[in-house]
Amino acid sequence: MVRARPRHTRTRSLSLAAIGLAPVLIAGGLLTVAGPSTTTDKVTLSAGSELTLIGHGLGHGRGMGQWGAYGYARKGWSATQILRHYYGGTTAGKVDRPEISVILTGKNSVNVHADAGMRVGGQAVAPGQAVSLSGATATITTGCGGAVVRSVPAPFVEPINMGPSRPPAEFLKMCGSNQTYRGALGFDGGRVANRIHIDDYVKGVIPKESMPQWADSGGAEALKAQAVAARTYALAAIAGGKKIDDTQNSQVYGGVAGEDARTNRAADATAGQILLQGGKPAFTEFSSSTGGFTAGGRFPAVRDDGDTASPNHNWTATVSAGSAGSAFGVGALRSLEVVEANGLGPENGRAIKVRAVGSGGTVEVSGEEARTRLQLKSSYFSIRGQAAKPRIVRPPTGPDSPGGGGLDLGSLMTLPDRLLPGSSQLLNVGTEALNGKFDDLGGVTGPLGQAIGVPNLTPDGNGVVQLFQRGLMLFSQKTGARALAGQGLADYLARGGQPVLGFPVRDRLR
Repeated sequence: MVRARPRHTRTRSLSLAAIGLAPVLIAGGLLTVAGPSTTTDKVTLSAGSELTLIGHGLGHGRGMGQWGAYGYARKGWSATQILRHYYGGTTAGKVDRPEISVILTGKNSVNVHADAGMRVGGQAVAPGQAVSLSGATATITTGCGGAVVRSVPAPFVEPINMGPSRPPAEFLKMCGSNQTYRGALGFDGGRVANRIHIDDYVKGVIPKESMPQWADSGGAEALKAQAVAARTYALAAIAGGKKIDDTQNSQVYGGVAGEDARTNRAADATAGQILLQGGKPAFTEFSSSTGGFTAGGRFPAVRDDGDTASPNHNWTATVSAGSAGSAFGVGALRSLEVVEANGLGPENGRAIKVRAVGSGGTVEVSGEEARTRLQLKSSYFSIRGQAAKPRIVRPPTGPDSPGGGGLDLGSLMTLPDRLLPGSSQLLNVGTEALNGKFDDLGGVTGPLGQAIGVPNLTPDGNGVVQLFQRGLMLFSQKTGARALAGQGLADYLARGGQPVLGFPVRDRLR
């Protein structure tokens, strides 16, 4: 247990801009609230006290560390060696479902043209003509906004050839903005979607989720490894019943505008390559920086000596006792300690369970949830001055281990020190939490069923909500991700829901 030390003359609280928070998959840690502490120790903490945390890495640390992959590539490792190192227990495989559909969240209409012409409803569209879609009807016009030529039933507009790696003249361009996409554009479930070959999709993902300039400094093999991981990840998500979109809810995808010649070469060099686990696409989670040791879970925990290349390999953060007490909802903070850690690496490894004690009670949460509440770079942290060594709990390994089946829908934000401001940050972190909870509950076969909408901020802007066929989930910084279904949901809504009751503090699924 550690008691916060008095602050220095210059007040310094946790600096979000310096932390570079990346979204993280939250497993929904155990939350227990006890009554006021009965300890007879003199309370030595005050709102002005500070705690210093010693940390490593950026992100959840499961699977491949992207900076580590870069470090290993510079040491001469091949993409195959990198993938084998991080994704133990997998085998090489080939894509058997090449075409996927990607929801374009920022689009609400389809009105396109292509230099080489297009196809719609089985009919040819000549160069110079455009096509606009309204529901399942396609209208062909003489150029964007020109006279109507004819209308045909069709939900998608296709290029003249749907194969991968086609020439630019065949790309579809949005009228007005000229935003360009490979593959077809149309509507999927009422939302604008890009139907595209998986290899072309990866070209729009890698530069958004990695750093193309690594190819210029000996890191080309790391980008190839990233291509395989991104391709596999998307197919695993689809196999698990998830819709793919162009945000951190899946993987950031920028279409042709987001591509880079260096990462396109990585995609082409690994075309069709994926990783299999149990004969199916593996959930190839990855994060920016492991801090020197991966977290385990679906894949065995391994040393990550390549991570020394990461600017976030080592870090410290200072948080005031007042803000920590507020983050954990325990009132005036009396103590904060890591009570369980995985024992892998310096400072006892990643925090598994964290306990906060304050004037309002005691709260225990997972290391990942503590990371979110304290807005830290990772759960790989310790508290300076903590006297008692945490209990060591080695991470289980395998597809059914906690967190093993979870998708890091967004820890894919790999640019270090990138922080989304305000509500965008909350939405991204909340989305991570909701997806983690959804997976923990069994995905589409669990009590919530299929998602029927994407996560959105609650009306008051203090949390995130997502609807499902048989329930809903809500997230706030204080409560984490909570799921409601059945009578529990009915009671919650009947009593006024979130605007009246606030965010639920526990799951209610019956």
